[in-house]
Amino acid sequence: MKKIFLLIGLLVVFSCQSNTKKKPQLAAANEPSEKEVFTEAELQDYETAYFASGCFWCVEAIFESVKGVKEVVSGYSGGKEANPTYEDVGYGRTTHAEAVEVYYDPEEISFFALVQVFFGSHDPTSLNRQGPDRGPQYRSIAFYKNEKEQKIIHDYIALLEKEMVYDRPIVTEVTQFDKFWKAEEYHQDFERKNPNNSYVKAVSIPRLNRFKENFKEYLKESAH
Repeated sequence: MKKIFLLIGLLVVFSCQSNTKKKPQLAAANEPSEKEVFTEAELQDYETAYFASGCFWCVEAIFESVKGVKEVVSGYSGGKEANPTYEDVGYGRTTHAEAVEVYYDPEEISFFALVQVFFGSHDPTSLNRQGPDRGPQYRSIAFYKNEKEQKIIHDYIALLEKEMVYDRPIVTEVTQFDKFWKAEEYHQDFERKNPNNSYVKAVSIPRLNRFKENFKEYLKESAH
């Protein structure tokens, strides 16, 4: 019985939702690394892709490490409610999922490669859960903006199933993109700015490192 309570306690401590009521402070011992900054006008020159695969702190850091990706924004998508907040989404009071908006240069990396990154960096067979985070707000979603992107996603899922990459069915939603709501500013670049956060140390960084180990050919030079 003690082991069960200990496990529950760990899930609460190491949860993407653990900092809802208080904005996390930047750890003074570890200054965040420099990051190239783009203006809104400059970002309009790039393509966008949208994915949801658990806590957006983790997902943002993963896509930020990929070559050809210029910027990644944490936010909410896949639901019906306007102007969702972190507290509402985190507590399951909306139909949105934590998601990311990926700005990328299609001359450097393709949408197909981003789909590979998406499926290769989380468990697409886990329904409404990634790691310690549970609930439909953490569900797996691959968004498409047109028929070409839809076909790429479906074809890749078919390939994963044909090759029996997973021993359980893929439960990822393939959903037409509608609208992306940017999350509160303190969530942007959260992992980079908060390396001493308990969730970042226990969940985000290990997840990022597993991705880097398996996708070395897709990494930016600075991410190696």
